[in-house]
Amino acid sequence: MTLPANRVVAAAALGRAVLLGRAALTLTAAGVGLRVLPDPRTALSVLIVVVVGTATGLVVLARRPDVVRHPVPVIAADSVLVLGVLVACRGGVPFFCFAAGACALGGVVLGMRGLALWVPHAALGYAVAAHLLRADTASPHIAVFTLAFPPMDVLAGVASAVATGALVRYVDLSVDVVASAQRSAAASERTRLARELHDSVGKTLRGVSFAALALPASLRRHPELAEQLAGTVSQGAMAAAREARELLAGLRLDAPDQDFAATLRRMCEHCGELAGIAVSLTAAPVDPPADVRYELCRILDEALRNAVRHGRPERIAVTLTQTDRLRLRVHDDGGGFRVPGDLSALTTGNHYGIVGMSERARNAGGALDVRSRPGHGTTVEVSVPVARPVRMAS
Repeated sequence: MTLPANRVVAAAALGRAVLLGRAALTLTAAGVGLRVLPDPRTALSVLIVVVVGTATGLVVLARRPDVVRHPVPVIAADSVLVLGVLVACRGGVPFFCFAAGACALGGVVLGMRGLALWVPHAALGYAVAAHLLRADTASPHIAVFTLAFPPMDVLAGVASAVATGALVRYVDLSVDVVASAQRSAAASERTRLARELHDSVGKTLRGVSFAALALPASLRRHPELAEQLAGTVSQGAMAAAREARELLAGLRLDAPDQDFAATLRRMCEHCGELAGIAVSLTAAPVDPPADVRYELCRILDEALRNAVRHGRPERIAVTLTQTDRLRLRVHDDGGGFRVPGDLSALTTGNHYGIVGMSERARNAGGALDVRSRPGHGTTVEVSVPVARPVRMAS
């Protein structure tokens, strides 16, 4: 029988759990069942068989979990152990416990097809119980107790088969969820990269291409214009290279596999070390979506650069909070400036940083607020909506 990979994982995990549980139950029965096992040497024999057999099974499942793909040798080897315990304890309670564990192991590797194993084990259990009752003068209570053991073999097998099936379905679902998340993250990353290339490098290269197309026709007729176009091409190429470097640096800002607060802390510490100023961070434990994380990291990076470059502050305080919205606030005690009513007016003075932050805030579904005045520092705050969890109908 060939098992799918997810069933191998589930069967190996449950197989180890069954081996450990069976060993604990059997050894407990051997230790406390002194009335059934009056000879200490009998208990020692059971101990040796159970410990050696369980240790061997655990080692095999740990090193070769795919052994569950071959249930016949697994069941055969385990049946030998069952017979060993039967001989060692002469049909005492430890045997019944160990046999129930063997049926559970059969349910793990065989599923409901383990019925072909559980019925013989139950029959053997009845035979052993009948032998014990004939050999000893047992009370009716002990007789009922002994005869109740064999049906436990079938129940243990069915329970383990059901548990294995449930675990397989859970593993399948988990794998599907992870694969879907990876596909979604990859698509989001490609979309984000395409947008970044289109908004920065793409526009610059288009301008360079227009200037380059006009350059040949201008060489003879308008040498001065040709010289200007050549300068435009050169400056545009350098600008495209700079934008590409900034894009790559921005993509490296956020590590989605790390805690978001840890990412922000790393960025603040890096800025503080480079600028030689104190940059503090107070962050709530939040985990925004990947696209929002990226935009917030780019906004924080630009806000820190602007504060250091233009405000010359002594301290910068970064705060991340979450209520009805996720808010990232960057405040510096620098020189400040007059904020125009329309932030797009800042582009006339080649101040594109705040405009870019505002565009990134909109890309994240939020908004940017800038508050400043000369001599009183600057506060940049971006707020984005928080996705509310969907309530399941009861």
